Amino acid sequence: MAFQIVHHMAALDQSQNPPNSLKAVQASLEVQAAVIEVDLTPLKADDFLLVHDPELESETSGQGKVNDSMPEQTKAYRIKHHDTITEHPPALLSEVVAAFLAASGPTRLQLDYKWVYPSTNDEPLHRLVHLIEPLAKQVIVSTGADWHLRKLQQYAPWLDIGFDIGFYLDWRDPSWKEDPDNPPYQRGAYGYHDDHILAHAQIIPAADYLAERCEQLLCLVPTARVWYVSHHLLVRCLNDGFNMAEWLHNHNVKLDAWTLDVDKPIALANAIRLRDAGVDLFTTNTPNALAAHLKA
Repeated sequence: MAFQIVHHMAALDQSQNPPNSLKAVQASLEVQAAVIEVDLTPLKADDFLLVHDPELESETSGQGKVNDSMPEQTKAYRIKHHDTITEHPPALLSEVVAAFLAASGPTRLQLDYKWVYPSTNDEPLHRLVHLIEPLAKQVIVSTGADWHLRKLQQYAPWLDIGFDIGFYLDWRDPSWKEDPDNPPYQRGAYGYHDDHILAHAQIIPAADYLAERCEQLLCLVPTARVWYVSHHLLVRCLNDGFNMAEWLHNHNVKLDAWTLDVDKPIALANAIRLRDAGVDLFTTNTPNALAAHLKA
């Protein structure tokens, strides 16, 4: 089964470049990564910043909200990585698009859109479409905010979109420390985090419940080309007799498993099971080592 490796935040094994930096993107382009994933948050106007969180101080030397800054202001900021201020300014989406156009290679760009809530006029979505249009089919926009995906498909029918289903269905080990603000908010009767009424009582077999929930989620974003799903959830589904990759392939959708790094034994074991189950893409911070592991 053919699979592709997704470089999470443009990661390369043991690279000195911080995540989401322009240098990291350029380095991954140089090795012709199959897919480079970066995080995206809208600035006040004109562009987007490659950061995961809405607060500047979380990942940069700046202060305040990302969407209160203008692009020219961000050049004075520096990326914060492992609580250390680096020499790297945070990257702009326009810079990443330019790097991809200059490379003119086969690498695909996945933009993980981190701004969850809708705006009153959808200007950030129109801005996004305008900036990425030169890349056309080389780009895919992913998010768990299905409302953004439906709007993006309306504004740009040519755009490939990907759906992270984690707001609606997840599996979390009971021993993990959970953030109560992260949906889904309840552990259902089948052991999954799921706020849907079907999760309130275990009436049908778990595999049937999972198939029904996937059918419902598919209706939220029927044009999604890829689903992005935690590897923990995917393996739990396999344990319950439901192969999500197989189910999605029957609906012409590919499956990405995230985030599997070779320094985690559970990720190594899960990667092999998911490869054998037919998962199409593997998101990782250790792309070379994971690729070697999957090909062994």
